[in-house]
Amino acid sequence: METKAGDPGAFARFDLTRVPSPAFVVDEAAIRRNLDVLADIKARSGAKILLALKAFSMWSLAPIIDEYLDGCCASGLWEAKLAAEHFKGSISTYSPAYKKDDLEEIAARSEHVIFNNPAQISRWKDLVTCDIGLRLNPEIALGETPKYDPSQPHSRLGFPISQLKSSHFEAISGIHFHNLCEQNFGELEQTWAKIEPVIAPHFGKLKWINLGGGHHITRDDYNRDALVRFLSDLKTKSGCEIYLEPGEAVALDAGILVGELLDIFDNGMPVAITDISATCHMPDVIEAPYRPAMLSERSDGDPVRLGGPSCLAGDIIGDYLLPEPPHIGQRIAFLDQAHYSMVKTNTFNGVPLPSIWLWNSVTDDLRCVKKFDWTAFRDRLS
Repeated sequence: METKAGDPGAFARFDLTRVPSPAFVVDEAAIRRNLDVLADIKARSGAKILLALKAFSMWSLAPIIDEYLDGCCASGLWEAKLAAEHFKGSISTYSPAYKKDDLEEIAARSEHVIFNNPAQISRWKDLVTCDIGLRLNPEIALGETPKYDPSQPHSRLGFPISQLKSSHFEAISGIHFHNLCEQNFGELEQTWAKIEPVIAPHFGKLKWINLGGGHHITRDDYNRDALVRFLSDLKTKSGCEIYLEPGEAVALDAGILVGELLDIFDNGMPVAITDISATCHMPDVIEAPYRPAMLSERSDGDPVRLGGPSCLAGDIIGDYLLPEPPHIGQRIAFLDQAHYSMVKTNTFNGVPLPSIWLWNSVTDDLRCVKKFDWTAFRDRLS
């Protein structure tokens, strides 16, 4: 498994014993730093930026996020409800398919409803009073992980651009595409080169173009100046409002997952059981798969295999060189866990959910945002 990098930043000086285990700790100052970058992109390019709730839906930070961004993008009714209840600004909703009752509620809350194909638009357009958009599949696979690539063969996400006709523009106000995953400007440029010749003749019919998410804008090596030039030029030549929908970029390197070693034994190598479960707390470790970076991991020594407390044989986080010799009760932390990990947690096997804490690395203020007891497990069942 490839190691997913993470910047330890201010967490290198955070005392892991200040929170119970397991726990997510999100740095408010790091969130603001990311938002400052996004606000600069907005100011220089004239584009609008929406928070992708699918990646980071920590609504306790909504007052801060609202200071910087223009609203939220939702993936269905519940995210649209969350956006309407806790965030300001516009809501753009896309789902691969809709149920009638859900769609009526979604349309009442959204500025844009985006459909997966023209047949859906024909079927549902009379129920939608807001702007209607169409998601395109640009049919250019650029992702490093094929199963996460929206342009994979036979993808269910978006209408194949090769099938797009002039008549399909008659019922829509905007075009949406989301073809990236943790990528730099070059991949956006390649995607747009595939799309532009097809939709440019119809710029006069469109009010907006949504470039989706997957843009790692807040990563240090992202070519932000090139992005600004691209967005400004696109806005000018298309006459459209331009949207971006970053999720991970809002919370990149802004959170850790703190855990504790519960047991250690030898099985050909040291094996340690933690109260962090890959399958329950960091599902992408198994789904991607990837190896999350550890806070203060050493560069040499004997590795320890870390696994979770569930009964799943594959509940393995990875092999690590722990910051100190392994011992029961030792605290550890994994980097860059604010996005996706928090929204994907589950209670398989009755494994407890991590509490959620908000820390400010500038002021050192720390407060608990959410604690879960066993009823979080009980109340999901019948």
